[in-house]
Amino acid sequence: MTRVIETRGLRKEFTVRVKAGWLRRRTRVVTAVDGLDLTVDRGEMVGYIGPNGAGKSTTLKMLTGVLYPSAGHVRVCGFEPVRQRTRLARRIGVVFGQRSQLWWDLPLSESFTLLRHVYAVRAADSAARLARCRRLLELDAFLDVPVRQLSLGQRMRAELTAALLHGPEVLFLDEPTIGLDLVSKQAVRAFLAALGAAGDTTIVLTTHDLADIERLCRRLVVIDQGRLVHDGRRRLVVDLDEPLAVDLALPGVTVESTQANGRRIVYTLDGTITAGQLVSRLTEVAALRDISVLEPAIEDVVARIYTRHSP
Repeated sequence: MTRVIETRGLRKEFTVRVKAGWLRRRTRVVTAVDGLDLTVDRGEMVGYIGPNGAGKSTTLKMLTGVLYPSAGHVRVCGFEPVRQRTRLARRIGVVFGQRSQLWWDLPLSESFTLLRHVYAVRAADSAARLARCRRLLELDAFLDVPVRQLSLGQRMRAELTAALLHGPEVLFLDEPTIGLDLVSKQAVRAFLAALGAAGDTTIVLTTHDLADIERLCRRLVVIDQGRLVHDGRRRLVVDLDEPLAVDLALPGVTVESTQANGRRIVYTLDGTITAGQLVSRLTEVAALRDISVLEPAIEDVVARIYTRHSP
C-alpha cells in the first residue's frame, strides 16, 4: 500500500451555544472541516497549514481517531481511525504541541521503557530506535532527569523520540517547534529532515512557522475555513503534436486536465518521480512540442490567506 492517508468529503461540525440576549442562549452549528479531499502517499512529508481556526488541528484529531467525523470517508494506514483506533495507534506517532505523552515525575529513560511495554515493542527494536534518537537529538545529557524538570526544548526532543519508539508508519506533528529557542528549533528541524529523507515515515506537519515548511516539506497543503484551498504539488504542462494513443500510467502522476483536443495535458506530480522522468517516458510514446513546469506559488497563496485573516 502506497497511499497511507485518504479522505473524501471529510466534514466535522460542532454545536455551540451563543448568547441571544441577557439571559437566553441559542445553539448554532460551526463547521470546522468542510468536505476535505486529501491523499498522502507513503514517505511524503506534507506541510498542512492555515490561519487560526482553519481546521488544522481538527483534521489531525480525526485522522488519529480522537474525533469522530460528522460526514465523509477517512482511512489512515488502511484503518478507520475511530472504529479501529487501537490498531491504528500502533501504526502512527503523534506529537500535539504542549500535550505530553511522557510521565511527568519519572526520569525520561523510564518513560521510554514504559512506552516500549505499552506498544509491546521488542526490546532490541526499541533500543535501536532510541539509540538513533539519542544520537541525533542529543538526549544523553537529560535521560535521567524527571520530565517535569526538562526545558521546553528538551521535552520536545523527548516527545519526538517517544512518538517514534514503536516505529510508526505515519507521524503527525502539531506545532512541534512552538515556543522553542533557536538552537532547539534547529535540532528538531535537522532531525525531522533526516527522518523525512530516509523515506520510511510519512510526516504530516502543521505549523505557523513557515521556516519549518521551507526547510522540511516538498508539498504544502493549505486549509482555510475548513476547506482545501491549495495543494502544492508540482505540475507539468505538455503540448503534443498529436493526442496520446494510449493513456500513460505512472506512479505518482495524475492527469489534472486535458485541453486542445488532447494535444495539451496538465500532469500533477506528487514527488514519486521527477518531471524529467515523466518527460523521458513521454518522449517514448509521443512527439513533444513544448513542456513547462509550474511550481506552486506558495508565498502568494499563504500571504493572501493570512492577510485576509489579519486584524
